Amino acid sequence: MSKGKGPYTCGLDAAVDVVGGKWKPMILWALHVGGTLRFGELRRHVQGVSEKVLSQQLRELEADGIVHREVYGEVPPRVEYSLTELGETLNTALLPLGEWGDRHMGELIDRKHPHAASGA
Repeated sequence: MSKGKGPYTCGLDAAVDVVGGKWKPMILWALHVGGTLRFGELRRHVQGVSEKVLSQQLRELEADGIVHREVYGEVPPRVEYSLTELGETLNTALLPLGEWGDRHMGELIDRKHPHAASGA
């Protein structure tokens, strides 16, 4: 499980525990867009994440039943990641949040990085 937290105080508390952090929503979106992906493919989709963090986040998402990890008995071993049915429903729930971010991204950038627009 994510942080082993519980009992939760409300549904939002439970959801944020599962998807909290910078990388998990990006991993979920990459699997939504890319479908079943190998580790290296997933890492290319989630730009900026280290191998260690990606591996840790995938383990947590797998423990929470959000991501399925399939290991094939080949040499070298092939491992693929995909969303579970539960993971698909979580992505559906995150879509409005992404749309909100798209609508307000410029404003958020201006507030957080006021000198970025001026090139200073």
